[in-house]
Amino acid sequence: MAKMKKKQQNEKLYCPYCGGLAVLRPAEYVYGERNLNPDNYLYVCSGYPSCDSYIGVHKKSMRPMGTLANGDLRHKRIEAHRALNKVVQAGIMTKHGAYIWLQNRLCLREKDMHIGMFSEYRCEETIRECNTLMEQYAKTNRSSSCEKKIMAA
Repeated sequence: MAKMKKKQQNEKLYCPYCGGLAVLRPAEYVYGERNLNPDNYLYVCSGYPSCDSYIGVHKKSMRPMGTLANGDLRHKRIEAHRALNKVVQAGIMTKHGAYIWLQNRLCLREKDMHIGMFSEYRCEETIRECNTLMEQYAKTNRSSSCEKKIMAA
């Protein structure tokens, strides 16, 4: 039988809310039975559950995917990812192109262009920029489809 290798904590992270040290834990520590993937890990504030901040880790490197976040910030980051995914799913641009576009819109350096690092404000800006782009895209497509109908008549 293969021996389970214990995951090593590679980073020394501190909670931005309470200052507690973050500890590498299996995701089930936070999610319990709702954990869909037993291989997932999180950096969890040592003050958990009274301090509800944590962040997921990359599976291979065990490095954090961003900064520790409380429930409100995690929700905003999910909304920001969804807004950016809508741009990609609409066929406006590729995922890589969408990240470059957003990086330029938010005046960020490439290394800072990761939603897992965003504050609530930066998430709101991301959502606003994506929604504006989607509205412009919808208007452009409506007018071009009207032009096609007129020309066909």
